[in-house]
Amino acid sequence: MTRPIQVVAVSGGKGGVGKSNIAINLGVALADSGKRVVLLDADFGLANVDVLLGLKTDKTIEHVLDGSCSLQDILLPGPAGVKILPASSGTRHLSMLSALEHAGLIRDFSDIANQLDVLVIDTAAGISDSVINFLTAANEVLMVVCNEPSSITDVYALIKILNRDFARRRFRIVANMVADEAEGRQLFDTLNQVCGQFLNVALIYAGTIPFDVKLRESVKQQVPVLLAAPSSPSARALSELAQQVNQWPLPAKAQGHLVFFVEQLLAAQVMGDEAVERAND
Repeated sequence: MTRPIQVVAVSGGKGGVGKSNIAINLGVALADSGKRVVLLDADFGLANVDVLLGLKTDKTIEHVLDGSCSLQDILLPGPAGVKILPASSGTRHLSMLSALEHAGLIRDFSDIANQLDVLVIDTAAGISDSVINFLTAANEVLMVVCNEPSSITDVYALIKILNRDFARRRFRIVANMVADEAEGRQLFDTLNQVCGQFLNVALIYAGTIPFDVKLRESVKQQVPVLLAAPSSPSARALSELAQQVNQWPLPAKAQGHLVFFVEQLLAAQVMGDEAVERAND
């Protein structure tokens, strides 16, 4: 019997908030702590995890969907032992899968379930159906917010949709690219106050990642900052974030199976499509 797996979806509404870098470095930090980590690039419109890590991808999830290979075949060896599931720009919507493809995708995820403890999902930017589906299916949602109005507005909008339409209540918030812990806490308090006024949600402060020139340099080098500059402020903060993730409760046994996550993901797609149809009637 497989053990429960922690599924963490990293999102942030608008682009440019540092979401992908946090997802990558979180994966590296978790791997350094002894966890077996798979990082899923879930940006099917503009895949970029492989670019950020300087990896060459010959096969992607699109090849899995067309039956030419399995998930096992496309797993890429990443930094610190993290395994990468690369996306493909223009991958079909999950709603377009046939029953046979649906079953095949679940089977493929089942085949790799014994190879990981944590699945980190780097969602696309924006508030698309794909983003909503991954956030709905994940056990934990980590929202990345920056101290600028558009970032706060986008994160609030994303939380509102997930709470109103999918009954998700718990969200973990990390403040990124801020001056210090005090600014990060203040940013969290602002978002928490707004959400508390209008939504039935529980926001949990997950930490602050300070603005750090070493992080920017590591992006140019295509190396995670945890490996390029492990003693830098951002690397230390990301390590602390990983320590928190290791303390987050695992889902109940049935809900913790990777197959359950995939089933929830596919079900979320169907729910979203039905909601659109009702709205158009």
